[in-house]
Amino acid sequence: MSLTNEEILHIATLARLRVEPEDLPRYAEQLGSILEYVAKLDELEIDGVTELAHGAGLTNVFRQDTIAPVEADVRHRVIAAFPHREGDLLEVPAVFVDRTE
Repeated sequence: MSLTNEEILHIATLARLRVEPEDLPRYAEQLGSILEYVAKLDELEIDGVTELAHGAGLTNVFRQDTIAPVEADVRHRVIAAFPHREGDLLEVPAVFVDRTE
């Protein structure tokens, strides 16, 4: 598939790329090759082909969440030793970027 210089420059603008005029023929060839491959993929008959979630056939191994009880004395000492707390709630630093709450 052949692309014009204007089409290549438009694609470069959309991708926020700077393309030098001397690079236009190379981009035309490479993008044309990619588009030809996509056109070949469009020709495939995929009716009845099941979707593939993972190529290696791996499955997740889940474990049951269980509560491990701790002695009341230990629990109270941990809460008392925590630097930032409000009652039984422990305050930890924000995990996400730009979050301060």
